Formats: sequence, structure tokens, C-alpha cells
Amino acid sequence: VFAVNGFLRVATALDIGLSTKCVVIPKEMGMCHKIGYSEMRLPNLMGHTSMAEVIQKSSTWQHLVNTDCHPHVGTFLCSLFAPICLDTFIQPCRSMCASVRASCAPVLLCQGQPWPASLDCDRFPGDEDTCLAPLSKDYKHLHKVLPKPTCQTCPAVEEFFTHKRVLEVFCDSNFAVKVKLSKKRAAFEDQEYNIECQVEFITQGSLLPYETQSMIQQWLLINEKCIERMSPTHRPMVYLLVGNIEEGIILVKQVYRWQRKDSQLTLATQKWRQHKCL
Repeated sequence: VFAVNGFLRVATALDIGLSTKCVVIPKEMGMCHKIGYSEMRLPNLMGHTSMAEVIQKSSTWQHLVNTDCHPHVGTFLCSLFAPICLDTFIQPCRSMCASVRASCAPVLLCQGQPWPASLDCDRFPGDEDTCLAPLSKDYKHLHKVLPKPTCQTCPAVEEFFTHKRVLEVFCDSNFAVKVKLSKKRAAFEDQEYNIECQVEFITQGSLLPYETQSMIQQWLLINEKCIERMSPTHRPMVYLLVGNIEEGIILVKQVYRWQRKDSQLTLATQKWRQHKCL
């Protein structure tokens, strides 16, 4: 049984001509390795006829999948780039496309790209046809709804500060996360980054440290221009990201460069345990 079973609406679907073949999803298509099947149709639903073309074109979408902008973004994209090997092509439903677009188009726009015409939702079948439909609304109630990172102006990176000033900022914040960033040497033109998060301290309310870590990683992926500013070289750099969670939105308001020679941040995080905010 493959994972997309839960998405299917049954009726009629696209007939496949004899010109398509089943091939193994290549290792380079990492975004399509956890969707529940291992073989795809070629040519695919994007009209790509060679595996080299599929790999190249799909690689530009891996970043969007990593942002986790929608629970079904990977399923949606893989149904087009790596359609499952059945007797008929199963397209995503128009409603799934619209749902993914509503959540993920703002992320693309944050990175200076509009939602592409090739993914125009009107090209997909209505929910009465056989297609991949969004999971039921009950899905949301089974999962904890976490605050969402948003596209924002990148705060200036601060390199000169006192531990007392940092403690004042901590007092006005919901979280502070220590982040190690380094640029990967990418095979394709798109830059990729290694992002390691470790919670140094946190005024977490109902949030758990690992939830804060994953949300900060998501914030960095969405605000890629901020990562570019913070990772000018391939050498790893360490930062402290401090911010607030307001009305279900995560906002980073301070970015501190954490250098080995800089004892002020270390001192601030040590003193925080006993610090009493005014």
C-alpha cells in the first residue's frame, strides 16, 4: 500500500499511452523518497522526457519542500514530477493545488519568485474526478498547530553589544536559539545550507525545545536572503537568533554573531538562569 492511497478520489483518470515507462525514482530526487512508492512514470506530468531533465527541474523545488510550507507540498510536487506507476496518470486535484498554493506561494514570493504558470491550479481536475485530494479537515486536529514562521526583513547582524543589553532583549523575547550555519557545496546552481539548531535557553510557554528548533530552521529556509547574508563563506558561523511568537507568527527581531572571542553572549546566557526581568 502506498502513501498516496489516502489522497485518492475515485472516478476516471488520464489514460496512459504506450509511450510511457516505469523507472526507479533516482536518488537525486530526495523530495520524492518518502512519499510511499519507489517507481515513477516517464515522461512525467510536467512533460519532462529524460531523467536528466526531471532531476534538474525538480531540484529547484527541493528548497520549497524543505520549508514545510504545507503538509502536502511534497505529495503535490512529486505527483507531477514523479507520478506513480499505475495504469492511469493520477493528477493532483484542483483543491490540493489551491491549498498548497495558498500556503507556499508567499514563501516563493519571499524569495522573489511568483507561483509558476506551469502549476496553474485550473489545469488540474475537480474533486469529482480521480485525483489526489487533500486529507480531511480532521487531519489538523490530530496534529499540534505550531506558530508559523513568516517572510520578514532580515534583522541586522549585531557584533558589538554588552551582556546587559542582551539580557534586556531576552526579557522582551519568547525564544533565543543558537544556530550554526554553513554553506553546502551545491551540485546545482541553487545554494544549500547546513542548519544546526540548538536551544541555548528558551522561555517556551507550551512549546518544546525541539519544536522551537524546527520552527527556526523553517524560518531560515523561508527567509533565505537572511541566510545568504549570514553565510558569506563556506566556513561555519554561529549566531544567536532572538525573537517573539505573536498571534501564531514567529518573528526574529535580533541576530547576534557568536564568535569564540566574544564572552558577552556566553555571559548573558549563563546569567539568564538567575536573571530577574524588571
